Amino acid sequence: MIIDRLKNASLYFGLHKRMEAAFNYLQNTDFSALAPGKYEVEGANIYALVQQYESKPKEKGRWEAHRRYMDIQYLWKGEELFGYAYLDDLNTLGYDENKDFVTLEGKGDFITLHSGSFVIVAPQDAHMPGIAISIPKPVKKVVVKVLI
Repeated sequence: MIIDRLKNASLYFGLHKRMEAAFNYLQNTDFSALAPGKYEVEGANIYALVQQYESKPKEKGRWEAHRRYMDIQYLWKGEELFGYAYLDDLNTLGYDENKDFVTLEGKGDFITLHSGSFVIVAPQDAHMPGIAISIPKPVKKVVVKVLI
């Protein structure tokens, strides 16, 4: 897992051949003009999920991971706790192949994400996004899915 600010995105272009295009999308898109939903960047190879939600209490969160995609989770507005753990340290409950969504249980650590920051999570990284810091608050996030 990598945590940084969008202004440093070029440091991560070498992680995968599609990362530069994914970060260019984040850096050059006016998200205030987009409604929540799915937006294709490069078809199924790169797409974005524009999200708007209330952060939730930790007890309502769930651990997840993905096998075919890396996530770049960019916090556009707001703040939240973001859980992370090594996939091998959690118990796998199931996998939805159509959604590329692994459901997990166990314990991990949490960091605070602020506006302008992003997290890159790879298949070995379990994560629990969208957790309230103290009380639920509005969050605007863009999750760019990068096929690996």
